[in-house]
Amino acid sequence: MLPQYNRLGGPITTRRSFHSREKCLIALVLATLVIVCFGGFFLLPDNFGGERVLKVYKQIQKAGPEIFIPAPPLAGHSISGKEDPHVVGDRQKLQEKIRQELDDILDRPDLAAGDRNKIALMNNKFDSNDGGEKIANQEEQVPVPGPPEEKTIDETNKNNAAEANDKPEIMKYNVDGHEDPDPSIRIKRNKVKEMMKHAWDNYKLYAWGKNELRPLSQRAHSGSIFGSHELGATIIDGLDTLFIMGMNNEYEEGKDWIARKFSLDNITAELSIFETNIRFIGGLLTLYAFTGDQMYKEKAQHVADKLLPAFQTPTGIPYALVNTKTGISKNYGWASGGSSILSEFGTLHLEFSYLSDITGNPLYKERVQNIRQVLKEIEKPKGLYPNYLNPKTGKWGQQHMSLGALGDSFYEYLLKAWIQSGQTDEEARQMYDDAMKAIVEKMVRTSNSGLIYVSDLKFDRLEHKMDHLACFAGGLFAMGANSRQNDNTEKFWEVGKGLTNTCHESYDRTPTKLGPEAFRFTDAIEARALKAQEKYYILRPETYESYFILWRLTHDQKYRDWGWEAIQALEKHCRTPHGYCGLKNVYMEDPQKDDVQQSFFLAESLKYLYLLFSDDSLLSLDEWVFNTEAHPLPIKGANILYRQASTPSTAP
Repeated sequence: MLPQYNRLGGPITTRRSFHSREKCLIALVLATLVIVCFGGFFLLPDNFGGERVLKVYKQIQKAGPEIFIPAPPLAGHSISGKEDPHVVGDRQKLQEKIRQELDDILDRPDLAAGDRNKIALMNNKFDSNDGGEKIANQEEQVPVPGPPEEKTIDETNKNNAAEANDKPEIMKYNVDGHEDPDPSIRIKRNKVKEMMKHAWDNYKLYAWGKNELRPLSQRAHSGSIFGSHELGATIIDGLDTLFIMGMNNEYEEGKDWIARKFSLDNITAELSIFETNIRFIGGLLTLYAFTGDQMYKEKAQHVADKLLPAFQTPTGIPYALVNTKTGISKNYGWASGGSSILSEFGTLHLEFSYLSDITGNPLYKERVQNIRQVLKEIEKPKGLYPNYLNPKTGKWGQQHMSLGALGDSFYEYLLKAWIQSGQTDEEARQMYDDAMKAIVEKMVRTSNSGLIYVSDLKFDRLEHKMDHLACFAGGLFAMGANSRQNDNTEKFWEVGKGLTNTCHESYDRTPTKLGPEAFRFTDAIEARALKAQEKYYILRPETYESYFILWRLTHDQKYRDWGWEAIQALEKHCRTPHGYCGLKNVYMEDPQKDDVQQSFFLAESLKYLYLLFSDDSLLSLDEWVFNTEAHPLPIKGANILYRQASTPSTAP
């Protein structure tokens, strides 16, 4: 109500509206307030760290009333000259609470500004629809990373030369150089290194300390085989690849996390004996062989000790799963009446034997040697090993034999145990020769067009299906043929080269140039998946493993050509701005991605591709043998880095 006056000078009161200019002024003030309040929140630049600040604020909220602790007493007001013990306790409690609540934020290594810019540039380059096509058609367009700014591992070794002379056991493996003399091959190797950096940087940015990355969601993958527990599977699995590539800064980040954070003491999940062994124990043992760092050996022994309760069965054949906190073990409910799985309990020998040798504790080797004896003495139908064995009765389960899923790496470890022993474990070699001879006779077949494949055998009936997992067998047969001349040598060479060619055909016959999870052979089709659940590709490495082994043994250029085809396909279809994903259907021109960057992509796929384009002196097959997760272990008697303990341990 505004005061007005009539003609006689008396006051009157009337209601009137604002003038248009006044309305505009009020609207302008309100609009300014809205922009200041809301625009400041939504328009903050990414580099300011708004998301991290908000996350820290929410985490601090969880601390509740504990954050409001009394201020420390003023100087001169302490009790008996000492600080109030109640205040000290409150401060320690607060610090522990902050560490617990903000753990994942405080521990995550920051990306340098330069690294962020590189990620942005690479994302812009490969996020376009034609990015992969440019790589496929013009090799010269592949970026060649410049010299790394950080010191190489070899330079670090030179700086520590005096200490190394005093303690020769800490001598590190030299990864410097080992480049192919051909410049075009060096370009391709550098490309694989760039792929590794892209995968690692995005894992570090979005899932540090977790097991795996979901690149599309930009968060951790909690549905992996290790669940949501923070075991750092990608860190431990991929760290030796970083070491081999000379990525020293990234290696040190991972090493620091393992030293401070990795432990199974408080893990209540049921962990797979097989997966925990090949990824964690295998990865840690390789890092110990490379560096001589006792921390890695101690961590590997810690993990192995957590798995030992699974061996407490009437036969000594371990269960598949163990709760590392309680020691309670069991098998999968679906595995043929509670049976253990051949590829799982048969894929422990390399790691456990080496662990006994470097610790001086014979217990680990005794456990796996007992498994060997059970399998050696048991009757084998037609000379073959079924995929299931009951750990209580010692009898076979379903009559299902496979060189793919459920069987694969058992056969691999027979040959590699012989190689690891310096070719002295004749028992392992004989079991390998006998098993592979039976497989060639009963399970290996040739298609109408001449493709060699290895089929599953169920109740004496061939399925005429080959798993992608079985594509490692090309390299396995070739190593068996190359390492010993006997009556099997010629046939093993033929099968090894033939299986590798067939696996390449399974890739080449898809629009994506990436192979399916399984492929079949009929009168109408060859090396092609028929069922929907067989058409996916999850960044598997088995085909690249055979390319690498066959290249090292034959130096046939086609294996490098096939490896380069795979790199182009991975870049075109699996690369995302935030890592690499598998595909749900390799037969589609533009397939949907699965949003998982598997830890074995860093541990195996990229490692084998990098080695494929390296000189043979890098991890020579005369000195190293790869476990089934591609973690190289030294060969006894041939490799100075075997690091065998000088005296037996008295540990129980």
